[in-house]
Amino acid sequence: MTGRHRFCVAPMMDWTDRHCRYFLRQVSPPAFLYTEMITTGALLHGDAERHLAFSPEEHPVGAQLGGSEPEALARCARLVQAAGYDEVNLNLGCPSERVRRGVFGACLMAEPALVAECVRAMREAVRIPVTVKHRLGIGTVEDYGFVRDFVGTLAEAGVRTFVVHARNAILEGLSPKENRKIPRLRHDEVYRLKREFPHLEIVLNGGITNRAAIAAHLAHVDGVMLGRAAYHDPWILAGEGRTRAEVVRAMHRYAARMVRRGTALRHIARHMLGLYHGHPRARLWRRILSDPARLSQNDPDLLLEALQAVECAQEEISHERRTKPAEIRP
Repeated sequence: MTGRHRFCVAPMMDWTDRHCRYFLRQVSPPAFLYTEMITTGALLHGDAERHLAFSPEEHPVGAQLGGSEPEALARCARLVQAAGYDEVNLNLGCPSERVRRGVFGACLMAEPALVAECVRAMREAVRIPVTVKHRLGIGTVEDYGFVRDFVGTLAEAGVRTFVVHARNAILEGLSPKENRKIPRLRHDEVYRLKREFPHLEIVLNGGITNRAAIAAHLAHVDGVMLGRAAYHDPWILAGEGRTRAEVVRAMHRYAARMVRRGTALRHIARHMLGLYHGHPRARLWRRILSDPARLSQNDPDLLLEALQAVECAQEEISHERRTKPAEIRP
């Protein structure tokens, strides 16, 4: 395995847009990033250029597609490749009702032969890797044999990288949010997939919230994928030697470019609210970057002002701690 997907950030609807991905790239140079899920209909009948636009700095980055028609997926895979993405990923894990009505997402796990036909068509259409993201199963029956056979079928169709959300998808009675929490986590079954398919790249997703968990899982699988934990606390992805101040300054330069092109600052700043998560002045940071009056001015310097406010406040705290008289003991 190449280690290409050792650290990944999940595709998240309404969150992992191009501005979010640019921000996460500043936090973590090696992380593999993904677009929000893009339906085949949106690409073939909508504004494909807008859906697929991204900055070169985002590499490595993959585009996730939602669909179930081999020909349409092949056409969209070509668009993804032409746009310059490093990978095209097929969504086989989303449990939302809207996705089910479109006959794609997790419900497709019930039709492995169709999914195999889809990925074959995509692989024949492009040179970039075709990967899949799926659940351990669908419904309430927890059957390891189901996911083993599903992975085996897609491996025969040429898929080499599987991102496995370590839960079932309950297609009736649970919301997408509940599907991220209520079905039981079964990390051991993802580990087992790696043992039984050592030649495949197996990436574990689901329930990963800290660096200790990342390290523990990487002892068993090729990679980990973080979702909302990385969005709300992006510094979990940061490598040694990086500082939040460096990230903010890079984002200030990016925001200045984007604002000149007509992007509203709020579309960028909203993804940065978690940067100081766990920091003594995290609340101050969030308050400044979510101030409607300040955001309406559309001035990228707001990022630098927030940085100065937080960093100066932290310096004052450190100074107070250094100069505070020692406690007088009797």
